[in-house]
Amino acid sequence: MELQIERAVLSSILFSPEQLDLVSEALEANDFVYTPHQNIFSAMLELRRLDLPIDEEFILKRNTKAHPINQEELLNILSTHPISDIKSYICEIKEASNKRKLRTFAMKIADASQEEEKNSKDLIDYLQSELYKITTMQENRNFRDAKEVAEATLDYIAEMKKRGNSTLIGIDTGFKRLNEKTTGFSKGDLIIVAARPAMGKTSLVLNMAQKALDTGKGVVFFSLEMPAEQLMLRMLSAKTSIALQNLRLGNLQDEEWQRLTDAVDTMSKAPFFVDDNSLLTIHQFRTKIRKIKSQHPEIALAVIDYLQLMSGTNNKDRYQEVSEISRGLKMIARELEIPIIALSQLNRTLESRSDRRPMLSDLRESGAIEQDADIILFVYRDDVYKQKDDKEKEAQAKKEGRDYTPTFQAREIEEAEVIIGKQRNGPTGVVKLQFHKQFTRFSDISNEVVIEYQTQFIPPKETKIEMPPIP
Repeated sequence: MELQIERAVLSSILFSPEQLDLVSEALEANDFVYTPHQNIFSAMLELRRLDLPIDEEFILKRNTKAHPINQEELLNILSTHPISDIKSYICEIKEASNKRKLRTFAMKIADASQEEEKNSKDLIDYLQSELYKITTMQENRNFRDAKEVAEATLDYIAEMKKRGNSTLIGIDTGFKRLNEKTTGFSKGDLIIVAARPAMGKTSLVLNMAQKALDTGKGVVFFSLEMPAEQLMLRMLSAKTSIALQNLRLGNLQDEEWQRLTDAVDTMSKAPFFVDDNSLLTIHQFRTKIRKIKSQHPEIALAVIDYLQLMSGTNNKDRYQEVSEISRGLKMIARELEIPIIALSQLNRTLESRSDRRPMLSDLRESGAIEQDADIILFVYRDDVYKQKDDKEKEAQAKKEGRDYTPTFQAREIEEAEVIIGKQRNGPTGVVKLQFHKQFTRFSDISNEVVIEYQTQFIPPKETKIEMPPIP
């Protein structure tokens, strides 16, 4: 019965090659139980990639020692009547494949439980990873030869050409200049967003998350510091341009109530998921994100606020613990093929410098984080320090019995900098933004000046750089 079902699906592809798109979305070659069928299906996929006809003659030309094409079985497939309800047959093949994998998985559980040198947490994580692969069509892969890698790279370059030299490849950050510098956040990237307190790093990543939601992508947010309701308040303030303080107090005009109602209706339909448990280990993170990703494949971005509040395992010292966390985040980003943004605190020592713009060495437990991250962004607002310094001078004058006239004047819209301190596959630099304090919202600045990033902060020289518009 299983043999006939597989033949019917392959026959339908031969008679209607456009069916391959539907089949390949659900099945991989090893989902077929019969080895000749696996090789024939692999040949079909290769022919589609090369934009060649998917027929008997071209399939036979794909015959190799590693993947031999059984001519007799190919004739059996051609003599099988194609089917109209191909989806039901695809489901049957996938169901049988999953059962075979689960039987293999059960044997792995039995074997793994006998390994005394592994602790139970490591075994559970390994088994969860294996189970996730079964549910999401992912398989362990052997070495990829140069031919496969070179052809895949050529396909990537061709795809980029089709986009018309667009600067945006990954997830839209929501900011034009940042997109131009980073090309967006790519699948498998670990992005660190770091700043001292009150700089607005949570607001920045919420703005990024909102942009992803606005473009139809799903976001999962792990908030270890702030309840989910407070996150939503900030997002609604940024989205509606209603002051955050007014939202907190419910002090709204009729027109603002309407804007708020519309925004809540939109957000309630968005694929946005929040875990605001204040206790989160790297093992728990893996388990939770694998589960939510398998239930909601549309999730394309994960955020953790913030990394230093996570914990590792086995009571390691803090450096080892952070190393375990940062490495674990990078591995899960690659496994799930989504970018993960992790917020991070900075060392207090930077505030003793004359120029308080952050550097890589200011990251707490910086060695592991700096090594694992693909992109490191620092958020800096000079007005935060100007206001703080002014208040300290006022307090000191009052203590000494002197009069003091404050020099700092608060602004509703402040200048902000996003410093790209590290980018594995691109340039570093500084992107200037505006920060709207009332609405906890960052925005682009027209005619923005881009500053070259320096590891030692010498007063930077500003230069105008003309950037091509995003199509």
